[in-house]
Amino acid sequence: MEQYFSATQKMEQEVMFPSLLRGVFPQQEGAAPDAESHTDLYERYQLLKAIKPMVEKGLASVSDQSPTGADTDVDTSLDSNEAGDAQLEERLSHHLSGLQQVLTHLTRDTNALTRRYSQILEQISLSEGQPSW
Repeated sequence: MEQYFSATQKMEQEVMFPSLLRGVFPQQEGAAPDAESHTDLYERYQLLKAIKPMVEKGLASVSDQSPTGADTDVDTSLDSNEAGDAQLEERLSHHLSGLQQVLTHLTRDTNALTRRYSQILEQISLSEGQPSW
């Protein structure tokens, strides 16, 4: 999670003019831009910025929810509790794995967007440095 927050913080610090990302489509390292993608980097930037507060709130909003009726009908037998604990442990592991995959994907997208923005700025700097005859 720290890598995700670090990547989004870097993106927010570096991307001073998000409008430069309009019409720029994501590309894999060493590959041509993906013309099939309908989402340009500006839209991705907006999405990544919108997702960040949700990730920051995270479990706080989930823990505020009250238990459902199904959760209050607990069987107190020891066998049921052990089976329930094993099921809860498995469900938690599954969800944590999914969360880790999502955060890894978001971090990768955020880093790629920041890199591409830096490349755009370099291209602008180079073109401004050349004489216009």
